This record gives sequence, structure tokens and C-alpha cells, in this order.
Amino acid sequence: MKHKTVKSSKRQLVKKSIASVILLNMLITSSLPLVVLAEAEISTTEATTTNSNSATTEVATTGIKIPDAASLGLQVKSAVLIEPTTGEVLLSINSDVALPPASMTKMMTEYIVAEQVKQGKLSWDQVITVGENAAATIGSRIFLAEGDQHTVEELYIAMAVGSANDATVALAEQVAGSEAAFVDMMNETAERMGMTTAFFINSTGLSRADMPEKFRPSEDRETVMSAMDTAILAKFIVQDHPDFSRFTAIQSHQFRERDTNPIINYNWMLEANKDITNFKAYAYEGLDGLKTGHTEAAGNCFAGTAERDGMRLISVVMGAETNAARFVETKKVLDYGFNNFEIQQVIAPKTTVEGTETVPVKKGVETSVAVVTDLDVQFMVPKGTQNPTITSEVTLMDAEELVAPLAKGTKVGTITYTYKIEGMSEAQEKTVNLVTAEEVEKGGWFRLLFRGIKQLFVDLFDGIMNLF
Repeated sequence: MKHKTVKSSKRQLVKKSIASVILLNMLITSSLPLVVLAEAEISTTEATTTNSNSATTEVATTGIKIPDAASLGLQVKSAVLIEPTTGEVLLSINSDVALPPASMTKMMTEYIVAEQVKQGKLSWDQVITVGENAAATIGSRIFLAEGDQHTVEELYIAMAVGSANDATVALAEQVAGSEAAFVDMMNETAERMGMTTAFFINSTGLSRADMPEKFRPSEDRETVMSAMDTAILAKFIVQDHPDFSRFTAIQSHQFRERDTNPIINYNWMLEANKDITNFKAYAYEGLDGLKTGHTEAAGNCFAGTAERDGMRLISVVMGAETNAARFVETKKVLDYGFNNFEIQQVIAPKTTVEGTETVPVKKGVETSVAVVTDLDVQFMVPKGTQNPTITSEVTLMDAEELVAPLAKGTKVGTITYTYKIEGMSEAQEKTVNLVTAEEVEKGGWFRLLFRGIKQLFVDLFDGIMNLF
């Protein structure tokens, strides 16, 4: 902060002398106790805090260059890579284009069913009776018959592991009464999540023509969802249901004792497959979900997620040419993320903000209180970055609201930190609270009285000075 330099001059000395004489004269003739003088020792020039101010921290960075995503040579219609906690988009190729998602649609069904269980509206051991629509559904399935009974968990595993369309419809009908009503829930949830391109016509991802004719929607539309929207959906799954891999990482499952073959997970990239002869070439370290998809219209799709060294990434590829190609392309995308980026704590919790070390408090034992951030701030940065350039903007509460007593940890404002990776289109932002670092007790009436008297004389002194 810059301060104006006070220039010495005879004119200023004369002004100050006259003002001092006038003030001293008033004090001498006044009947006020001399304790006023003790409070008056405080400098008459006090720092004022505005409701909003900003400060930028400029520090040297390492200047690390991230490879262009085009260098990966991805053979897909669209792709995206995100880090869910910061929301940073690390790679984006046609990621906002709405495309048929095939069975990646089931991720929304999985999310809603898991939410129903979380909210106590369903239980994993609740028994579901299979209806006409589910029994008539074709494609990938476990051949449910109308009237069959299975638990929510059994059907959920069949959906998440074997991509069973009939199990998916049975779950949807249990939640909402009909698949059509469940589709309304899907579209409402998509809107709430901020998915801008997603539109669902069923719970499975089947094309309209492949649905049982009796249960097709009247509107001639198809399910669509962009790679970005799919990644957003995946983000909600891993954050709201961190136990998701309890289902998605299952390699195989015996649905019924009489079944000749178990359900095999279509996700060849599961880390657990590293010892399976047919899949070990595709197994990926840390990968534990999420969902494959394939229809003639969609091609081969895959929403994958993997965690390494405490960092989770979510990738989506759509429109790969072959079943195996979706996993080959996903490996390229995930490698790009893990090889080039890391999460870094850029602001520690309980940090003092330069320029906003304190805020004024009314009617307290003290006239100001120290403030700090309440939480830490983490950003995705290029791997190996040191001292990333972070900007910040402080917004403080109205000073009239900060009246003692104040408890330690009382919110007095917010600070928004911003960081942008060179070459990335979007900046990362995180807002945390500014809180009091200590308690402020209410001042006694005697202290407040003489503080008011002191302020009266300070204001009078300033007024006299301004006369000259």
C-alpha cells in the first residue's frame, strides 16, 4: 500500500500549531476527565475498510507447457477429461455436442436409485416384482420374466455390471410407478445438475425403435447427452455416492444360481482385470468405474474414472469405432491427465489475507479483530508447478453489521481466489469465508463512553485542520 509523504513546511507547521493551541485550549477549559487524553493517543488517521476490495498476488511460475490435446490423435467423435473436486476441464474435444450415449444413460438411473436409497425411500434388500415393460425389454439383459422377484441390490448389480436393460426398467418403475414418470425425474435431475444438452426418453439408453412398442414415448425423439454432460453426471455420482465402486468395480456376478454363466462386467479397464488373461492388456491402474455404452447410433462409448495418488479423474469418450477402441482411447485421455496435472493446495486454512488483516468492530473491547480464511484452497495445476499465480478478491460485510460481542469464527466476508492454467480456456475459482480469528467481547459502557468522546475530539481536530 502506498502512503503519501508529508512535506515539512512553515505553512503546515503554522497550521498545526494554531490547531494544537485551539484544541489544548478546549481541553483545559473543558470539565472532561483527563482520561480522554489516554484514548486520544491513538493516531487520528485510522485505516478504513470498504465493503469490497481486491488484491492480486503476482509470483513467478515455472512456465510449464501442457501438450496440446490434439497431439493425442484421438479416434472418437467427442471426448472430455475433468477433475471433479475443482471442476477443471483438462481436455475437451467436441465435448458440448449432443450425441446418443447408449447405455451410459444408465448412469442417471444408477444415480437416482442410489439417491432413493440414501434418502430412505428404497432399501437395498427391498424386493421388486418385475412388470410387463421390463420383461419385454430387449438388448443387453438378464431375461427377467413378468412376476419375477429380486431385490433392489440384485437388480442394481445387473444394471451396473451387466448393463441389463430389463433390470434397469424394473428399478425405474419401482421408483416412479412407470418408466415414463421416471424419465421425467431423469430430465429434472439433469437440469438441476446443470446438464445443458441431456434429454432422456427412457431409463436404458435404447433407441426409441428398440423399446417395447406399448411403452414408447409418443414424441419422436431420442436420448442424447454430450460428453461434457456425461462427465458432469459422473462427477455427481463419485461425489454424492463415494461408495459407487462397490458396484461398478465388480468383475463378474452370479445373478441366479441356475444361470449357466455369470454376468461379466463390460468394463475391461478395471484395475482388478490386470490378472485376467483376456483383459489385462486394457486394465488401468486405479480405474474403478463407471459405464460402457454401445448402440448402432452411438457407436462405442465409455465413461471411466480412475484415482491415483489421491487425485481422481473422470474421462468420457463417445463414438469410438470398436469395443476395444473405446478403452484404448480412454487410456490416452487418462494418461494425459495423470502425466501432466496435479492437485495443489495454493492457500492453507486459517491464512491471513494481505491488506485485510483486520476488520473494524463496533462496541467491542477492541476496535478491530484479526480475520483469516476458514478453509484451504486447492487448484489443478501443471505437474511440477511452483508458486502458481493466484488472484484474489475480498468482499466484506457492511461494517454496521460487525457489532460486538462476536464469537471466534464469525463470518465477516468472503475471498474468491482465481487461477488460470496457460492454454486452458476456463479459469478455476474458489470462494471461502473470512472469519474472525478470535473472540471479541462487548466493551463496558465506561469504555464506550470515552471512546465516543475521543472520536468527538478526533473529528473536531480534523474539522479544524480542514479550515486551513
